[in-house]
Amino acid sequence: MSVLIVTGTSTDVGKTIVTAALAAAARSAGRSVAVCKPAQTGVQPGEPGDLAEVGRLAGVTRTLELARYPDPLAPDTAARRCGSPLLTLTETVAGVESLADADLTLVEGAGGLLVRMGDFTVLDLAQKMNAPVLVVAAAGLGTLNHSELTTRALSAAGVPCAGLVIGSWPVAPDLASDCNRADLPAVTGVDLVGSIPEGAGRWTPERFAKSAPGWFEPAWTQRYLTA
Repeated sequence: MSVLIVTGTSTDVGKTIVTAALAAAARSAGRSVAVCKPAQTGVQPGEPGDLAEVGRLAGVTRTLELARYPDPLAPDTAARRCGSPLLTLTETVAGVESLADADLTLVEGAGGLLVRMGDFTVLDLAQKMNAPVLVVAAAGLGTLNHSELTTRALSAAGVPCAGLVIGSWPVAPDLASDCNRADLPAVTGVDLVGSIPEGAGRWTPERFAKSAPGWFEPAWTQRYLTA
């Protein structure tokens, strides 16, 4: 079973679009892909969530959402506010393992690495499943600190970091973004393995799927997505 967990340095850094791009890149190589979103927040019952966006952009039909809460908060807080039981690590592992017949299973977290998904964090899930974690980072000011904190936490826990991806590379990058592109690998000790063009989530599915394989380093793609 090949599992890759996608986390972010914070919220709104582009995890969902990166997950869709990963799925599209793997599918373009003929691999079957499943995507799990353990906890979806800020979406009402019946409304399209992050998995719907992944499906629209990448054509993935095998998806699994384990819990949904209406408030746009950390999943554990959102669960308590609506009176729902906390999502557990055991049921989340079981959910991911139910997708084991896919060549690649992508797991998209909520917020950053240490956000409580229920009674556990994304870091706990990665440790339990012995799965590598791909870190999605912002391009601009603040990303060096956030990225180094995240990669240090992974290293301290003995969890392999699969690399860094810039979740939204600006059409017109400023000085900070240009410098950060070189500095991110230097300060984290982790390779920058891809970047997603700003606004790619608004592209047509055809354009998105055709372009996605070119957003990641070929050697990295072969190791994590198509091997």
